[in-house]
Amino acid sequence: MQKEHQYQLTITWTGNTGSGTFDYRSYERAHTIKADNKPVIQASSDTAFRGDSTKYNPEELLLASISGCHMLWFLHLCAQHEIVVIDYTDKPTGVMVENPDGSGHFKEVVLHPVVKVSEAGMIDKTVALHEKAHQLCFIANSLNFPVKHDPACSV
Repeated sequence: MQKEHQYQLTITWTGNTGSGTFDYRSYERAHTIKADNKPVIQASSDTAFRGDSTKYNPEELLLASISGCHMLWFLHLCAQHEIVVIDYTDKPTGVMVENPDGSGHFKEVVLHPVVKVSEAGMIDKTVALHEKAHQLCFIANSLNFPVKHDPACSV
């Protein structure tokens, strides 16, 4: 039997500068993301869409979700296989295609995890576990574009 998990956020537009959405330039794209008992995330759109570069945009948050889910599965698998990870960093990249009508979609995301393990003998197995983590990742399994991996591992 499948388990279901429920998630809920509150997204609030905070960009009304006094005239609402009177025209495309009359409002800010600022908004907040809230969940119970968690810090508020200040967000906006990408600067290409009149957003605030000092705030996270939905595209960056999508990359963070993909990368975070992959990392958590990967660390879980390493613990199961008695691989001691001592450091993990990822700098995911994504390509989004914008259509002439303004719509768009992600073409691909590439994860670039850099992992340090405690013993050199663990490196090959560690690199191989990225594929298994990808197969298990809830977020990657929900996407309609490829998520690729370019892992590096050292001691």
